[in-house]
Order: sequence, then structure tokens, then C-alpha cells
Amino acid sequence: MSTVVRAISYGGGVQSTALLVLAATGRIDFPVFLFANVGDDSEDPATLAYLNRYAKPYAAAHGIELHELHRVRRDGSTETLYGRLTRPQSRSLPIPVRMSNGAPGTRSCTADFKIKVIGRWLKAHGASEAARAVVGIGISLDEIERVNARRAMAYERPVYPLLDHDPPLRRIDCQRIILAAGLPIPPKSACWFCPMRRPSTWAEMRRDRPALFDRSCALEELLNQRRAMLGRDPVYLTRFNRPLRAAVSTAQATLPGLSPDRSPGLDHADDEGGYCDNGACFT
Repeated sequence: MSTVVRAISYGGGVQSTALLVLAATGRIDFPVFLFANVGDDSEDPATLAYLNRYAKPYAAAHGIELHELHRVRRDGSTETLYGRLTRPQSRSLPIPVRMSNGAPGTRSCTADFKIKVIGRWLKAHGASEAARAVVGIGISLDEIERVNARRAMAYERPVYPLLDHDPPLRRIDCQRIILAAGLPIPPKSACWFCPMRRPSTWAEMRRDRPALFDRSCALEELLNQRRAMLGRDPVYLTRFNRPLRAAVSTAQATLPGLSPDRSPGLDHADDEGGYCDNGACFT
């Protein structure tokens, strides 16, 4: 009898890193973690830095397989999300850009660069409709509404270890689990140009990482140059119906030693708005 695959969809953020600690310490049974990297040019550099400096060594030290996966074309080359967006003459808009009325547009980034990439690995390792892989998703109690939005694939059975924990775990609990393991709190995980980011997060990027903010503005400008040539309305990376550079001001500096809950090392700030509907991003 074949063994059913048990894997965590690892997003690189707080919730899925807490799952990594729980698995490493034997509190949940998931020997495999799958990180779908949408591209070294697309993922937030801080997420990739945390993955390589902390998550991978921690997983290896505790006997956990942490696989970094990529979208591979039929010709064997690797495609990135940023590469698809910026390909010459490309008309593709796979990210949920905001339309001229402020509503998010359709997106295929999650399906193409997360779900299908992880699905290919699962199916290559025995997952099927008859033998569904058990896939753990890092959704915590304070975002439980995301569970209902997730559609299961035919080859998987999604489970929610943070919600099944006794008691169910919130984001702040996940942070404490990570700190107790001797790891720093990871940054929120998402592409650096993701339109689902909160305005406050864009403002902090403009303050703390101005070069990355400028790249986001340049990407938005490129997309709109192409849309103008096609006679289409502009799109934006925020809901404010104007260019990112004009829509977001620089965040004020945080006073030294002051955090939202006054607890050293913990971040009570709300996660990003909108989220990814399958739990692959912002976890």
C-alpha cells in the first residue's frame, strides 16, 4: 500500500513558519514542506532571505524536507511571474491589479505559479484522486474566513493544522511559537508588487526600501504604457485610482522600542488585506 503524501503548502510567512516549528518538534505530522517560488525576481527579497537564512537550515536540522519549487515550461526553462508581466509585447495581467473603478481584476498568478506548481510535485510523488495528498494550509483563527474561499484540487485534501490545534492558534500565537524556537519573526510573504498589499505596507516600503518601491512604480507604469497603446483604461497597484507614486506617501518613522503591542519581537499589525484565496500567499 502506498503512503499518502503529507505536505505543508509553505508560504514563507508567519503562519506557515509556525507550522514548520510544530512539525520539527513533532506536534504535527508533516515531513514535507513545499515552497512555490514565483521567481527570485518576483518574491519579496525579504522572504527569500528568510527562507535561505533561517527556514531551510532549521528544516534540515530537524529532518524536515523543505522543497523550493519553480514553474517550469515544457522546454525546461523556468518562468517567473515578473518575467511574464514584463515580457515584450505581453498583454497578460496575471496579478489582481485594480481597475479604474478600484475593483480588483481577475488573476491567474496564484493558480499558475502556486497551485499548479505544488500540484505537479504532489502528483509526481503519488498524489491522485484515488490517493489524495493531505495538504496543510497555514490559516490561523483570526483569518478563518479564508477557509471557505479555498477550492480543493482533485488530488488533495486540504487541512488546517493551526485551526485543528487545541486551542486553535492565532497569528500572535504563531509568532510566539517561532520565537520560542529561537527563530526571528519572518516578514509577510507576497510578491513585492502584489496589489493586495495594504496602503500602509506600501508606505513602509517607500520609507524602508525605496529602490523596491521605485521598481513597483516602474512596473505599474510599464503595464499602463502597454494598455494605453491598446486603447485600454489604466490599472493600478492600489485601490486609489491613481499611480502608486502619487497614491502612497512615505510612512513616518517608528519610534525606537515602540511596537503595536509593546511586546518585544511581536507584531500585532493586521496581515495584508484581500489575501490569496487559497492560502498560498500571506502565510
